[in-house]
Amino acid sequence: MFSETSAEPIISLIDVSKCYQVYQKPHHRLLQMFARVRKRYFKEFWALRDVNLQIRPGEVVGIIGSNGAGKSTLLQLVCGTLTPSHGQIKVNGRIAALLELGAGFNAEFTGRENIYLSATIAGMSKKEIDAAFDSIVEFSGISKFIDQPVKTYSSGMYVRLAFSVAINVDPDILVIDEALAVGDGAFSRKSFERIMEMKKAGKTILFCSHALYQVEAICDIALWLKDGQIAQFGIPSDVVMSYTDYLNRGNAVSSPGLEQSFSSPSARADLPATEEVSAQSAVPESTPTGVAFISAIAVWVDDQPGRDFTLLTCAADVRMHIAFSCAPTLPMPHVAVCIVRQDGQIVASTATHLDNCSPAVTPEGGEAEVFFPKLALLRGTYQLDVYLMCENGIHVYDSVNMSATLHITQNNLELGVVSLAHTWS
Repeated sequence: MFSETSAEPIISLIDVSKCYQVYQKPHHRLLQMFARVRKRYFKEFWALRDVNLQIRPGEVVGIIGSNGAGKSTLLQLVCGTLTPSHGQIKVNGRIAALLELGAGFNAEFTGRENIYLSATIAGMSKKEIDAAFDSIVEFSGISKFIDQPVKTYSSGMYVRLAFSVAINVDPDILVIDEALAVGDGAFSRKSFERIMEMKKAGKTILFCSHALYQVEAICDIALWLKDGQIAQFGIPSDVVMSYTDYLNRGNAVSSPGLEQSFSSPSARADLPATEEVSAQSAVPESTPTGVAFISAIAVWVDDQPGRDFTLLTCAADVRMHIAFSCAPTLPMPHVAVCIVRQDGQIVASTATHLDNCSPAVTPEGGEAEVFFPKLALLRGTYQLDVYLMCENGIHVYDSVNMSATLHITQNNLELGVVSLAHTWS
């Protein structure tokens, strides 16, 4: 469909539809059993309608769309946990799926027993599971609890074990739903690297996410689902742009905020107002457990520190200093800053990796400073959001929203978001 390769599709959907029967009251199900076709006590909800799709071996497909668009239904149909109401699905290869937290686990079984259960369901023989068992346990990092019932596990331990099983069954196809939050920062980094290794190894990956930035950076193809149908399927940058335009027109419940552009398992809520924003002091009851985290942010407007500023367009200088801590063995992270409008629209962004520069090394980790001379934003209220990213500028270790708020005023009637430098002749 999109790929020009002659390889046979590894996944094919032909006129696939999925309809659910929605009952207003529980007893209506019983009444329907007796009424059969004479009367309907339910309403039909079509989660998918007439979907035709072909995915080639080795393709990484990003699936995007608003809540209720049919993304999870599509993945469950591909995995075989749902059957289509109409149409045909062909899958050629072993699937490893991460559809939801601990799906397929038996709460009464131990971690060891659930490894054998899940791997067997995935199509592995006992001999293959025996050979892979140590690798699964080692990657999960929960060897001390492997013989404990999983009902005693924390949510993070559930995710670690489920992800470890999925990536070690040697799948041809890896399916990851947006509901997945892979543990703490260190495990998230390790999981992300393993996914990239699988991509390089030629595995087919279906990646369902609201993280548009990662979809565009990682995926070969993007699929936009809208109201159970394919709105667009093609080059990720084109699909993401169309989807973002759709959201900006107010046609969806959610707005194109940062959660849809960058994904971070450790993203924190708004920090308290101080002249120097310390991420650690903002959450005194918990110390970041990730391999890298933002430790302090300071913002100045015309050399005046603060967090809430009122400034005149094209007349004030804005400077931001970001410090972070990271493990000594970790490649130097990168720093990104986004300027975001009140409606969640990203107006502008910059990052050290985009400008081919690296943060300065400090004993704790690193630091970087960005300077916006004569900030040219027009009238409105904006926030500054900060992201700490991996050395490739894809995986997000940590983020701080609303590190500063800018209230922009102007003395003229110029319209728009930004005042561009220009000349008349």
